[in-house]
Amino acid sequence: MSNNITEKKPPIKQTVGAMYLCFANMEMDANEEIINVYGGTYENAVNKLKTVKSVTVTENSDSNDVYASGEIYDSNDEVRTEDIQVETIAFPDEILAKMKGETVTTSKLVFSGGNGIKPYFAFGKVVKFKGDKYRYEWYPKCRLTDNTNQANTKEESFSEQTDTINIKAYPFDDDGNIVARISSEIGLPEGFTEEKFFNKPILTESDLTTAMT
Repeated sequence: MSNNITEKKPPIKQTVGAMYLCFANMEMDANEEIINVYGGTYENAVNKLKTVKSVTVTENSDSNDVYASGEIYDSNDEVRTEDIQVETIAFPDEILAKMKGETVTTSKLVFSGGNGIKPYFAFGKVVKFKGDKYRYEWYPKCRLTDNTNQANTKEESFSEQTDTINIKAYPFDDDGNIVARISSEIGLPEGFTEEKFFNKPILTESDLTTAMT
């Protein structure tokens, strides 16, 4: 009898790496009025932050069973959004203000709590595994939901003061995909580097091909 059992030994996680942020462009009409908050294109600037303590991703799914003849005939499982919680030791104030849709005047006065529109942005993260293995992920359509900002008094011994950024990731294409990733376990494209993958948000296979070349 042939043996069809293949033993797998996946690498263990070692650490979270950097995170990447790239804001999406809004669609504007001839009068510079917003007609679509998410236009599907992005700014040229990608912000890399090596301040991540942890990243937690939670799927928000909806499962519906279809009954026939007194039993479950089929089920429909759909992932609608994903919640991303990022704990960070530091976060740029100007990026947070933009994520929150705050108004920044020419004199750099910031107005918060008004009716500003929160922009969409792409969020990227790195997970590093033992044995020099990696997983790189782009969440192309995200929005800030809330953030915590706590400051404690200085004491004799140093203690880290972290902030939490809560993000909601939405489907970015007609198939309902929320994340685009590459992984050492599945296989990496030729010419692969972290810098190339995160040079701009990846939404399609052609985006990846262009980035790698």
